Amino acid sequence: MTNIIGWGHNKFGKNDEQSSEDMIADVVSQAIKHADIDPKEIDNIVVGTFNNGFQKQDFHGALPAINCEDLKYVPSIRVENACATGSAAINTAINSIDAKKSKLNLVVGVEKMTDRTTSEAGDILLGASYRKEEDKINGGFAGVFAQITDAYFQKFGDKSKYLSKISAKNHKNGSVNPYAHMQVDLGYDFCNNISEKNPLVVSPLKRSDCSMISDGAAALIIADDDIAENAQQAIRFLSRVQTNDILPMSKRDKTEFKGASISWQKALNESKLTLNDLSFVETHDCFTIAELIEYEAMGLTKRGEGFRALEEGVVYKDGKLPINPSGGLKAKGHPVGATGVSQHVMACMQLVNEANEMQINNATLAGIFNMGGSAVANYVSILERKF
Repeated sequence: MTNIIGWGHNKFGKNDEQSSEDMIADVVSQAIKHADIDPKEIDNIVVGTFNNGFQKQDFHGALPAINCEDLKYVPSIRVENACATGSAAINTAINSIDAKKSKLNLVVGVEKMTDRTTSEAGDILLGASYRKEEDKINGGFAGVFAQITDAYFQKFGDKSKYLSKISAKNHKNGSVNPYAHMQVDLGYDFCNNISEKNPLVVSPLKRSDCSMISDGAAALIIADDDIAENAQQAIRFLSRVQTNDILPMSKRDKTEFKGASISWQKALNESKLTLNDLSFVETHDCFTIAELIEYEAMGLTKRGEGFRALEEGVVYKDGKLPINPSGGLKAKGHPVGATGVSQHVMACMQLVNEANEMQINNATLAGIFNMGGSAVANYVSILERKF
């Protein structure tokens, strides 16, 4: 088993004060202090950043050691897997431990996005689509998910009001998350209506349906069982699964996140759990339609009936399976490389009962879903507090 024994997280949003290097230094320092370890014991580093043109500085694997010289001779790599980059970094670290190549890993997820204009950022993000066919989609990734939304509505009926319910739910949850980009409870009426402050981005998606361009970083200390035995806290991975679907949307059913469904099925089988056993889920709501389809992919409802999870109150903070108690990507922000690591930090905070106003009562088991592209790279983790 591998275990998370410490973590760090900065506030997501527009960060004019810090570079990627500065944000990495901040969260690495937090994580090392929280894990109460000697940084000289870290024997592997994995940094996740998408950074496909967001800034001139690349080679992010080399950045953690600049501000922590104890790390200067430690093997360090940078990984990328679109919006699932953070989870790719986590899995890379765990693979190293499982292969007995290392025992104590530092994992960092980071992205500095706001130095680019909205149109520039949109084009950079479109690099995670199949450019050969999808390069000219209006609105970048919002346009990609608008196509998914249109296809879903054509097949299952207009569910716009339920997308607004998802947005309102996540903004209410995020309003008490001190790390969130937007800490405002927008309310259902705002999210459900087109207005000057909530315009259409790409029909039928409004601004309130789309995650924000953000800067941010998060870090984890991941240890083998031997080291974790002496840690102050340990959150263990009961399962972790990655499943890839084919990249071109033209070659799959846009209304079904099949790769996500397979990942969830495998993760639950590996952990010998059912969805009903989980205390909450942090899921990848880059757009509200994504969260709706993910209800179906995780098995919460039948296909085409994701709306029932909202109608029946299942996914709210006081429901049977709270979804995105952190506010999700929708409120917390989506600094691409940091997102998967952030989701794991938010889950760990819940499991050690340190989530404050975000806290889910008696949280013991967490599910996490992080995806890259339009449900192409699909990662599921299931976590349990060891002690």
